[in-house]
Amino acid sequence: MTARRLLPLAIAAVVAALTLSGCSVINDILPKPAETRDSQTGEIVGGGTTNVFTLAVGDCLNDESSSDEVSEVPTVPCTEPHTYEVYGEVTIPGDEWPGDDALTQQADDGCYAQFQPFAGIAYEDSTLDFNYYTPTQASWEEMNDRLVTCVIFDSGATTGSLAGAAR
Repeated sequence: MTARRLLPLAIAAVVAALTLSGCSVINDILPKPAETRDSQTGEIVGGGTTNVFTLAVGDCLNDESSSDEVSEVPTVPCTEPHTYEVYGEVTIPGDEWPGDDALTQQADDGCYAQFQPFAGIAYEDSTLDFNYYTPTQASWEEMNDRLVTCVIFDSGATTGSLAGAAR
């Protein structure tokens, strides 16, 4: 066969494989729409996919990923139900990768310190909890990533901000 005849067969094979493998493959290939932000305030006004390096305090998201490494998260306006809200940031000092344990400790300490000022209640007295996104060794070394992003959450979905929730 000539190359011209092989190309249509190859295209047909790819289409058949995608059709047989289901929508999840197609969803993984298609680009995801980015969030829409208010040009004045920077607040998310339309949900979409947000790069974790561009998350900002006040952003609300629905990250249900079970992966250890996350590069994008689904964000929504805080007026819509969401599972997490960015409430703080911690910059980890130093040039050398501190290691996972030291990085986790610094992230935990830094996010803990910002919890009460944001939530309006001490962490120990709160029904809310926190977690964080930390740099990976690769992002630390290749992208000079030193930022920990702190997220606050309730046991279920939240509508509105948890700032000053005092619960």
